[in-house]
Amino acid sequence: MTAALVTGAGQGVGRGVALALAGAGFGVVVAARRAENGEPVAQEIRDRGGRAVCVPTDVTVRDDVVAAVAVARTEFGGLDVMVHNAFSGRNSPYQLEEATLPDWDRASRSAMWASIYCAQAASDALAASGRGRYILVSSAAGVEGSANLPLYAAVKAAQRAFAKSLAREWGERGVTVNCIAPVAVTPALETAFKTNPALRGRLEGRTPLGRLGDPEADIGSVVAFLASEAAGFVTGQTIACDGGSFTGL
Repeated sequence: MTAALVTGAGQGVGRGVALALAGAGFGVVVAARRAENGEPVAQEIRDRGGRAVCVPTDVTVRDDVVAAVAVARTEFGGLDVMVHNAFSGRNSPYQLEEATLPDWDRASRSAMWASIYCAQAASDALAASGRGRYILVSSAAGVEGSANLPLYAAVKAAQRAFAKSLAREWGERGVTVNCIAPVAVTPALETAFKTNPALRGRLEGRTPLGRLGDPEADIGSVVAFLASEAAGFVTGQTIACDGGSFTGL
């Protein structure tokens, strides 16, 4: 059975990606920092007739990532797709003068160092699969910047550069490396809507399709495509799945 590992799969975009990959026939390792978040997603996949296992994983700890990859190989016989989605950082708006070293540590460790750990842990398994895919969940902020989340924009830009570099390195091994830049309704965004009711209308207003994405149907389906045989000639790219919000990406 083909297998995928998704970090940060306990909610939001990660959950949507895990569900979509399971729907595409992948056995899924639901890697979440807390089992109480990840296990319900794994059970949801099983309830739909798929195969899934939850592995508590702190992506900033290399040994945790290595252990999650080992579970994929034990449970499903290998690993074909690695998706790094997890992020831990400051989400409320702030100016650069307010940024602190702990803010930078959290953002850089969960975005960039975790991207490196995931790549290192999965590289041999992805190459051995014969159709390996490594997919990073980046952001349009990594392309156009952000006046309100400067550190987030910086680490997301670093992910894109890392993906391009890795696509060049891993091409000869038959492994593709891509990013997605999603705009979707997540629990964090729902919380923001409650704090700022005008935010939803503002975001929808800048989107030509007039709506925000669904994590499974709109975002997960793009990841499922990148994970498929149909995307075997796509590598080193950032795919915007944003309803047209960032047409200059």
